[in-house]
Amino acid sequence: MSKIHNSPRHLVSEINEALATSRVVNLVGPRQVGKTTLVRDLLATGNYITLDDEGILEAIRGDPEGQLKSLRMENSDGPLIIDEAQRCGELAMAMKIIVDGEPRKGQFLLTGSSNLFASASAMDSLAGRVRILRLWPMSVSEIREVGANRLLDWGMQRLPSLSQIGDLEVCGRRDCIGLLLAGGFPEPRTVAIKPRQRMYRDYVDSIVDRDVAEVLNIRKSDMMRRLIFQMAARTGTEINMSKLAKAVGVNRATLDSYLDILASLSLVIRLGSWTSGESRREVRHAKYHFVDPGMGCALRYFDDRSFTAGQPHTAALGGLLESFVLGELIRAQPIQDQECRFYHWRSADGKEVDILAEAADRMIGFEVKASSTVSAADFRHLNWFASKGPGRRRNFCGIVFYMGQQKLSFGENRFALPISSLWARIETDGTQEMVQQPQIDRISAH
Repeated sequence: MSKIHNSPRHLVSEINEALATSRVVNLVGPRQVGKTTLVRDLLATGNYITLDDEGILEAIRGDPEGQLKSLRMENSDGPLIIDEAQRCGELAMAMKIIVDGEPRKGQFLLTGSSNLFASASAMDSLAGRVRILRLWPMSVSEIREVGANRLLDWGMQRLPSLSQIGDLEVCGRRDCIGLLLAGGFPEPRTVAIKPRQRMYRDYVDSIVDRDVAEVLNIRKSDMMRRLIFQMAARTGTEINMSKLAKAVGVNRATLDSYLDILASLSLVIRLGSWTSGESRREVRHAKYHFVDPGMGCALRYFDDRSFTAGQPHTAALGGLLESFVLGELIRAQPIQDQECRFYHWRSADGKEVDILAEAADRMIGFEVKASSTVSAADFRHLNWFASKGPGRRRNFCGIVFYMGQQKLSFGENRFALPISSLWARIETDGTQEMVQQPQIDRISAH
């Protein structure tokens, strides 16, 4: 079996594992995050084709099973790599016939901006034969070319210790804003703000004109563009669907389908509301996060002066920072020893936890504060959730991220951590009891 070798993207180990254990591997993610580079330039063996080539696309549409068998035989040592696989809906059934006849692992490696197997019929046809992975924009750990962050595993310990978190990069308010503005798309993040803004707006146009059309036949493309801009302005918030539908100019059913498309294209993340069954106390509305803060900032023409005191968009910093933190956690999740799902939580009387990471009987609650100071009052909702609220039956760790520089303890399993903890070196003590749990689907697939 061929393997992907040296790469700064931390998902490499997951791809290697998937190729060794699954017949079909489908790598999905936004355009221009590096999927093609990862599978074409870094795979030692295998036969690469792209369905951006109209001739190849038409040939496969005309005889999908025959063409796939022929292409796969050209290099039997490695997988057939099919880039932009979402462009051909006939692939799923053809691959089912082929892999049913030969149960060898790692036969096909697909990439695309949306999940070819999203439909119920396609998923049923390849149930148990396909592994779906998601490549997001680059994390800060990947940008810095350091090891994957282990903060989630650290928080899932019975008694996490600040001494296990290594030296932190100095990252104050100005530095954090710089990270938000740059984002994680490999090419735009390296250019100045003005050309970056143009690149991201062109990117949105290409998504609407090409990818959205491939997922659903949308005639009123201006409304989809308007929705993308509206979601950039609402990142990290619960959405009032009626107001959003009015702002975009569509009805509620159309809005729901458009949001599903943006989630399938990895432009937004839908963060579900965690519920314990105590419905009288909990509000069950999802939060939406724009997947890349750099794109969100560019679409709103934000620069390093936009968040200074007295500017009209200062309040937007909190939502952008919360989306940034969630993105870093989701990108690190596949590398952790512990599987977990991500949620948010809010009660009817206004108590809320920005992000919840849930394992078997262990939870981590995260609050995100766009300030360089922190106090015990910033833990009030985390403490209530864990001691009197719906999390009181769980083992719980509470973390407040802030823009300061000190790692601080606020009691047992309560910590204030600088934002740079998200890409710091962290070691977990083997003597610390780690919570074990069965395998579950990854949140990054949603």
